[in-house]
Amino acid sequence: MLFQSNTRIQSEVLPVVRSTKRPLWSINALDNPTVSVQEMSMLSTSVLSIKWTLKGNPKNVVAGVGGPVILKVNSRFTLNQISGQVIEHEEIWDLSSSSTIVQAYFWASRRLFSVVQSTKDFSDSVKNLSSRFSSKKENLEIYPDPSGDPLKFFQSEDEFQRDAYQLALFLALLYFLVQFLRTTL
Repeated sequence: MLFQSNTRIQSEVLPVVRSTKRPLWSINALDNPTVSVQEMSMLSTSVLSIKWTLKGNPKNVVAGVGGPVILKVNSRFTLNQISGQVIEHEEIWDLSSSSTIVQAYFWASRRLFSVVQSTKDFSDSVKNLSSRFSSKKENLEIYPDPSGDPLKFFQSEDEFQRDAYQLALFLALLYFLVQFLRTTL
């Protein structure tokens, strides 16, 4: 188990580090953003709660007049008790510690960032879709296990000789069955 129920962990302020997979809004929109974890606790054997805060000054000069962005986040994770995988993730954002100008900057910059990322995702999916219909002949004889095991693959054999043997065996069994029924009836 990761944490026992009612266990609380205190943390220090950490800088936000750039992700290698997808850019972070906080790095694009804030100067020197930091994250601090106030509380991490297991509410039950399958529910984890993390309360954390994101702080940083807006890069926009006009929004910078309003002070720093202070975003208090309450993250709640429902975990699979056997595998530990996240089944459900819920976040509650609280900007009440920030000024009205900063709140408007936050929502406008988040919206713009989301639109840009959605556009990139859409263009990537179009590229992937077009690559699926490429002129390369794919090996359609190999397919994954239908039961869902990702490490097990099957290969279908479409050999005429094997099919002919199976047909001959079926016809021979049918012939012997007919001969047996003739002699007994």
